[in-house]
Amino acid sequence: MKDLPIDSNNSFAPHIALLVVQLMFGSAPVLGKAALQTFPSYAIVGFRVGGAALAFYFLQRFRGNLQLDKKIHYLYFVIFSCFGVIFNQLLFFKGLSLTTATNTSLLAVMIPVFAFLISALIGNDKITWRKVLGIIIAACGVIYLINPRGASFSSATTQGDILIILNSFSYAIYVAVSKKLVSYYGALKSIAWLFLFAAVINVPVGLYSLSLVNLSEVSLSAWLAVGAIVLFPTILAYYWNTWALARVEPSIVAVYIYLQPLIGTFLAIFLLGEEWKPRIFLAMALIFAGVYLVTRKRKLNIAEIDFSAN
Repeated sequence: MKDLPIDSNNSFAPHIALLVVQLMFGSAPVLGKAALQTFPSYAIVGFRVGGAALAFYFLQRFRGNLQLDKKIHYLYFVIFSCFGVIFNQLLFFKGLSLTTATNTSLLAVMIPVFAFLISALIGNDKITWRKVLGIIIAACGVIYLINPRGASFSSATTQGDILIILNSFSYAIYVAVSKKLVSYYGALKSIAWLFLFAAVINVPVGLYSLSLVNLSEVSLSAWLAVGAIVLFPTILAYYWNTWALARVEPSIVAVYIYLQPLIGTFLAIFLLGEEWKPRIFLAMALIFAGVYLVTRKRKLNIAEIDFSAN
């Protein structure tokens, strides 16, 4: 996992990485459905965070040291870890247990909106009509795909819905505010500290939850599902997402999240045999159009080009 130079944001590499990230995140519900048949949700979070923390720790130690340049940076990574991993994971799984999957997917539409607004407020992003329009169009595609008529925003789901909104806001804060420090230290060292700090909270909670499971009766398929969750939608997905965040604007990273429901829908159709719906095609067109508007670079005037670079 070698970090590329920061000027690689002029290539398609960050966009390819973000597409792969959404494919991996999109696989999480399918893998999670298998794992949840055996393990409690908080135990799975403990496995995810603990496994990723170990992997990133040894990878970074193999490449070099973990030391940060300034003591204040440790505090910053504690804050990023809280919003990007600890609160994000715990709020999501607890909220999911108290609301419907449809509500969860609809409320996740708020992540790019939150991230864009926060990033613009702190100067990490620029508000343009193209980005605003792109986020709105992509959000419409996600809402149309999921079909709001299947949602149930009643008193029975209120607590879960609030937790999912807080989850979305938490992850949006991480995406918006972490860019500068992630760019400075690179993806691997940054993500190592994120998960090491998160492990302090998530692993003990996961171990307590795991104490309710008779491990001698856990099947091989359940362990394989957990292993796949740790590897794909955790270690690889978080690494490449952080790598891309160091190279493109937070709004671009956030808008790619809109691809997750689309990918999850296709995986559910082909792997779980769920019903194929014609509305997928229009939703796909809207989502990709929105992503294109946010990620498309504007053309430079000849006067704006810097000819002094070698």
